[in-house]
Amino acid sequence: MSTPLALTAPLAASGAASEHRPLIITLFGLFVVATLIITVWAGRQTRSAADFYAGGRQFTGFQNGLAISGDYMSAASFLGIAGAIALFGYDGFLYSIGFLVAWLVALLLVAEPLRNSGRYTMGDVLAYRMRQRPVRTAAGTSTIVVSIFYLLAQMAGAGVLVSLLLGITSDAGKIAIVALVGVLMIVYVTIGGMKGTTWVQMVKAVLLIAGTLLITFLVLMKYGFNISELLGKAAENSGKGAAFLEPGLKYGVSATSKLDFISLGIALVLGTAGLPHILIRFYTVPTAKAARKSVNWAIGIIGAFYLMTIALGFGAAAIVGPAEITASNKAGNTAAPLLALHVGGADSAGGAILLAVISAVAFATILAVVAGLTLASSSSFAHDIYANVIRRGRATEQEEVRAARWATVLIGVVSIALGALARDLNVAGLVALAFAVAASANLPTILYSLFWKRFTTRGALWSIYGGLTTSVVLVLFSPVVSGKAGSMFPAVDFAWFPLENPGLVSIPLGFLLGWLGSLLSKERPDEGKYAELEVKSLTGVGAH
Repeated sequence: MSTPLALTAPLAASGAASEHRPLIITLFGLFVVATLIITVWAGRQTRSAADFYAGGRQFTGFQNGLAISGDYMSAASFLGIAGAIALFGYDGFLYSIGFLVAWLVALLLVAEPLRNSGRYTMGDVLAYRMRQRPVRTAAGTSTIVVSIFYLLAQMAGAGVLVSLLLGITSDAGKIAIVALVGVLMIVYVTIGGMKGTTWVQMVKAVLLIAGTLLITFLVLMKYGFNISELLGKAAENSGKGAAFLEPGLKYGVSATSKLDFISLGIALVLGTAGLPHILIRFYTVPTAKAARKSVNWAIGIIGAFYLMTIALGFGAAAIVGPAEITASNKAGNTAAPLLALHVGGADSAGGAILLAVISAVAFATILAVVAGLTLASSSSFAHDIYANVIRRGRATEQEEVRAARWATVLIGVVSIALGALARDLNVAGLVALAFAVAASANLPTILYSLFWKRFTTRGALWSIYGGLTTSVVLVLFSPVVSGKAGSMFPAVDFAWFPLENPGLVSIPLGFLLGWLGSLLSKERPDEGKYAELEVKSLTGVGAH
């Protein structure tokens, strides 16, 4: 290994990289400008609420599958998982497995029925046979909270990534980068709506797969395409020996860590089917068949990507080394960009350019995902809360879209503030928290509403608010927020809940509260409405 370029800021430490800094910044800027051009172009075609919320339902199954991949392969996938594998070996790869298996739940239970039953948001499905105002308020609240949790991870990833690329080491500089991402996010959504966001996600998915494929090829080539040799070198360089390639390095240390792994696994597998920015993607296709096809494409693309994270994570452990990775970012989020720098030649123009390209691709990844998340939350506020609760269905399409744009600004400001606090946490871990909240609050209500005729308004409210409150409270009082060196507030300790992920407690509670609330409710479910919803969800008859 050459000089330790990445101890704080690799580009600043490398003479060759510094020499090519103008080229690096130019490449980085081109990615941002290109996505802005796409957004403006798409924004000119956004004329109605259907265009803003659902892209006019004009995307094919393949296009939507590519966009779903772009939405799903976030900073957690590219930066967080690579870092987790580089630092914890086998246990880090469990994130990849959980994220991928989750798509089976989305495909088999949610994609087609949700697309057939709703119009723009999850609240449409719940309100079909229940009291509109309370369930839409609950659905909107849950969507916004889940989206903000997910946005934290993307903001943290952006701060780390651009700091690494430009050699910024100060906290003020990192906060400024988080603010820049927030501003770009607001611009994308307010101008482009769903059409702009979808095209950005498609372009980003192609770039991310291409960039990951290139790094995977270079890593494998370095070890003669011998995966055993790569894994052996990674284990040797990790300082953990054979334990690096076996279960238990992170989640087998104690009984608590084993429970944490079970909690994480449940959250990852069940969370995808409740993520708002994934759910709204099913409304962008014209037919139920296209919805199924889009999920099939997404599974194939995402599966190929997660296989390549093996090369990213273990390659970073073997070539860069955990000491250099943690010195650059203690959560390991810089493992993939540092790997790009080293396989391209740490002291060469090639390494600097490859770092710039991979970092720019990762930044495009973050921008695309935050745009999707912000669109999901602002759409839910405008369509569910503003149009149907505050205005009681009397808002015009123009007023609804205007409310969504103002909500985008407000959510962007909140995300910037919280993202600044979360900038040093592992982004994969942050996303796992969002999955837990989604699986606790959204998934039980969606499944009960679609498949249980005795489900009532009270059951929906208990499930959403109970699952949401439990998961958020447990996160606030967990080691993620306080009590550990890697916590959001390491100087204080109010972590009475021992697990880092609340899913083991909050997800079963969300299902239990939905069942219990429905049984204790005096409301008589409208069986006729349920029969209509069942036919509509399973056949597509009468769908938008």
